[in-house]
Amino acid sequence: MSKSTEERIDNALWQLLERTVPIYPEDDDETADQRLDDAFAFARNAIASAADTAVGPDVHHAADLIKRRLIRDNLSPEKALKFSNLYSRLLSQPVLSQKWAMLYFLHSLTDAPTAENRQSMANHRRSHSPTVGASEERKGRQYVVDSSAFNEAFSNAGLLRLPATEEPRQERPASRQRRERTRDAEPEAEPPPPSPSYPNYDALTPPEPALLRDLPFTLQGLSSTNLVFSSSKILKLPPTLPVPVIGLLHTLAEPCLLYRGLSEFVESSSGGLVGQSFRSALSIELRAYLGLVATLEGQIRRALAQLDDGPRQGIGKAGVTLKRCVVWTREATMGLRLMSLMVEQSKDKKGGQLISVIHSFALTHGDPFVVNFAERLLSHVTRPFYDMLRQWIYDGELSDPHLEFFVSEQQEKLDDTGKGGATSVWEDKYKLNAAMVPSIITDSFANKVFLIGKSLNFIRHGCNDASWVESYSKSASRELHYGDTATLETSIDEAYKTTMARLITLMENKFHLFEHLSALKKYLLLGAGDFIAVLMESLSANLDRPANTQYRHTLTAQLEHAVRNSNAQHDSPDVLRRLDSRMLELSHGEIGWDVFTLEYKISPPVDVIVTPFGSKQYLKVFNFLWRVKRVEFALGTTWRRCMTGARGVLGAVTDRVGGDWKSARCVVAEMVHFVNQLQYYILFEVIESSWGELQEAMRRPDSTLDDLIAAHAAYLTAITRKGLLGASAVDFPGQLHELLKTMLAYKDAFTRRQERSAKIENRTAAGKWGLSERDDDIPTPIAAPHGLGLASVSEDDILGGLRGRLAHLAADFKARVNVLLGDLYAQPDTDMRWLAMVMNFNDVYSPVRRKRHKPLMSNG
Repeated sequence: MSKSTEERIDNALWQLLERTVPIYPEDDDETADQRLDDAFAFARNAIASAADTAVGPDVHHAADLIKRRLIRDNLSPEKALKFSNLYSRLLSQPVLSQKWAMLYFLHSLTDAPTAENRQSMANHRRSHSPTVGASEERKGRQYVVDSSAFNEAFSNAGLLRLPATEEPRQERPASRQRRERTRDAEPEAEPPPPSPSYPNYDALTPPEPALLRDLPFTLQGLSSTNLVFSSSKILKLPPTLPVPVIGLLHTLAEPCLLYRGLSEFVESSSGGLVGQSFRSALSIELRAYLGLVATLEGQIRRALAQLDDGPRQGIGKAGVTLKRCVVWTREATMGLRLMSLMVEQSKDKKGGQLISVIHSFALTHGDPFVVNFAERLLSHVTRPFYDMLRQWIYDGELSDPHLEFFVSEQQEKLDDTGKGGATSVWEDKYKLNAAMVPSIITDSFANKVFLIGKSLNFIRHGCNDASWVESYSKSASRELHYGDTATLETSIDEAYKTTMARLITLMENKFHLFEHLSALKKYLLLGAGDFIAVLMESLSANLDRPANTQYRHTLTAQLEHAVRNSNAQHDSPDVLRRLDSRMLELSHGEIGWDVFTLEYKISPPVDVIVTPFGSKQYLKVFNFLWRVKRVEFALGTTWRRCMTGARGVLGAVTDRVGGDWKSARCVVAEMVHFVNQLQYYILFEVIESSWGELQEAMRRPDSTLDDLIAAHAAYLTAITRKGLLGASAVDFPGQLHELLKTMLAYKDAFTRRQERSAKIENRTAAGKWGLSERDDDIPTPIAAPHGLGLASVSEDDILGGLRGRLAHLAADFKARVNVLLGDLYAQPDTDMRWLAMVMNFNDVYSPVRRKRHKPLMSNG
């Protein structure tokens, strides 16, 4: 060893001894220096002896010693296998070079070696150090095990005086000389206050056996003679004990206080089923802790019974000390600490939230002890949750008295949402509470569970098929528990497929869902053209009269007539029974066309798909299409009259109104083209294409009832939005309403003028006056002067007024069409832009886009 290395060792050794060798008040400087010199010499001698008897660096021998000790001290080979794994990983580390030293040091930290280990180590030393004799080996062993100085060094009071050494006094290092010079230069300080010293074990008050005797009661949260609980959270320790013993008692006080708090929590009865299960799981863990305390109490009693004249030697031989009690209760303390943390974080939590709190320790923690402990608790805590889950997915019933499940049953509320019947049962009876979904299942899994139970409940109560639900529950029900993820996922998938298939089958076969949807398309969306044509032909005479003269029985009779004279007669009686006619609310000045409507009645459970709101949408589309059909019927009638009138009465006045007649026919043809294109677009481009998408969505093999509801809602949205009736930035319904009114007004002015001319010609040919005052009920495009009858108005005035009225209506029609086309061209939907292109395929119109006025910005 080099000289610099020796100096560094001496300096480090002096600094260590200066901090550890005690200085007593009654000692003078010479005595203190002598004690320090003796300690230095003793330490140098111990270092030299250890260097002479050093064991050779055989890493495999040390590993074998440790492995044999683990196999001997443990019943199961788990720890030995774990050590073998760690040992192989240690050998693979290239950074560590002193592997033998580390293993030998760890092995030396264990208790006193047995005779077998001592013999093995002695043989190993002899084999690697042939210069060390047997006498020196025995001498060293005697010093290590039986030396009184060694035993005194590990007593509570510490080493009072170092043993004498025969080695010559070593030279003081430079640090020691500097310390002496500094101390001589400094003024003499006052002696430190006397510190309590405990020369032997009997000096403790109370002694360690008394503390050990009280320890089992303290660990159970009970007060004893020396350790008293002043409150549920305070344990009073004896003030006469030294700091090291107080530190040990502080460590042992932690499980005591934790146990008291956990016992109070377990004994409480608040919380739901999951909360009570959590308390039961904690109670099981606390009973295991009490089992450890009982075992510890037995060890303490045997140790106290074996006390000899020397109490310290008796306790040491028995193997029970406060320090060892700390080691034995360390794992139990970790468990109590973990349970207390769970209890603290679970405040105001219930059901799935409580399960998520416990599962977070098993999910994100890196300590295997914490993970295994949380998994063990979850196996007990989740039992009520899995019982509720099993009853929900196999019976469709919610058994949750404390609202701990992530599915909750809603109270019936009276609101203005327009829902009713099966719609409210399916959509509003049960709700998925995302906050209560435990972290042991995913959101998609929870949504699938929610659909299964809701479907079973709907089959039982909405479809009146409770017998199938009961038979399914008996055949498919199985026990669910935490940890069996594969079985749980398989059970949920099977239940989901079976339940959804049964529900779709019931809706299709028993309640004829697709048949009703087809009937709605045929009758309310004007898909049955022959039925609508016959109905309109038979009702036209009645509907031209005022609305207050319409009667329900007359409309019903005409409806039955249309059914018998069209292909509607081949539909099922159930469909025809649901078809009915009625009148809307009457307003002043309306005629029968304005208040007539058809109605198709939907009964549960089909109304879960065709909701009351959906029925209103169907009625809205029918009223619009009925109005378009009315205009088409009126324009078609007018066109036929034009064609027949041109060859009859109107042919005699071609010289006077020939030009007007041609322009009028052009305008009528233009209006007929507009109505035909609008009707074709709505019936074929919108309704038929949307109907195909609806059929495709509903016929999918994996469709659920929610999929059917969503597909039908998308279908209604498409036919209203693309049919120019949905919500949009442009008021298309208002524009179309004004256009249809303009066309009807043009038809009325044109046809009534035809009727007037035909009547004049017929009366003149019969030798009578053309018109009399009794014919004043025929409206004219112009008003007669005040005080004069209709006969006093000349034919030229009437003709001029008629021309002006027709020209004004034709110009108004073109202007409105230009605005409509401009708005359609600006729409993002390609179908709407296609409609504008079809209506203006030869560029007759000049589309105009209305300017949007920006709001004025304030100058303030």
